[in-house]
Amino acid sequence: MQVQIENQLFIVCGATSGFGLSTLETLVENGAKVIAVARGREKLDKLRTQHPLQVEYICGDITHPDTQVKLTEQINDRKLSGILINAGGPPALKFMETQKEDWDQAYRNLLRWKVALVKTLVPLMEKEKYGRFVFIESSAVKQPIPNLVLSTSLRLAVVGFVKTVSQEMAQSGITFNILAPGYHETPAINRLLDKKAEQERITPDLAKNKITQTLPMGRMGNPDDLGKLAVWLLSPNSGYITGQTISIDGGQILGVFG
Repeated sequence: MQVQIENQLFIVCGATSGFGLSTLETLVENGAKVIAVARGREKLDKLRTQHPLQVEYICGDITHPDTQVKLTEQINDRKLSGILINAGGPPALKFMETQKEDWDQAYRNLLRWKVALVKTLVPLMEKEKYGRFVFIESSAVKQPIPNLVLSTSLRLAVVGFVKTVSQEMAQSGITFNILAPGYHETPAINRLLDKKAEQERITPDLAKNKITQTLPMGRMGNPDDLGKLAVWLLSPNSGYITGQTISIDGGQILGVFG
């Protein structure tokens, strides 16, 4: 199936590793142009060198207002077809280990900047009567994962926000969807492995093996699988899907609506 995105412009946040990198590479393979956003200039330079005609970048923290301003300026008057909204998560903590400041920071890192960015980009897409927002959150919004109380709580707020906006804008030509990954082979998994290792006084490798044994498929996910689905959701082919939270978890979630 052709995703029909050749020469269209997309933004990928967290573009230099994990799910962001996999999505960017799939976009490029299908002929799209990408504004990559990440904090590591060396990795961004490498991406631009590899794909000089398709990748441009902004080096900065997408959760900060100044980076969002730079992003808007770089889009300029070009048509923006879609954005992958993606950034790191908060520390792995149990509830009683958290402080009030942790909750304030989790709000800023997981919810506030996304609200601001969507509010900035929606008018650009409204002019074209077309656009795709894809958020990467976590399967914890459907079935809590141990030690992720901050992530689970604030990502659930993102789910409520996205669902509501998708309803308000259902006739605009703009869609809003969430991908909810479970355990995947990405750098983000390390904070969970380190926490489990600390709690059980084992090595991170053994912690990884113990988690893997609990997964129905017997393995952690490949971020490239998520990247392919993300690109489909960013494409015209997904035009009748909005307001959905789609799990990619190897069967981890037990609920029948998982």
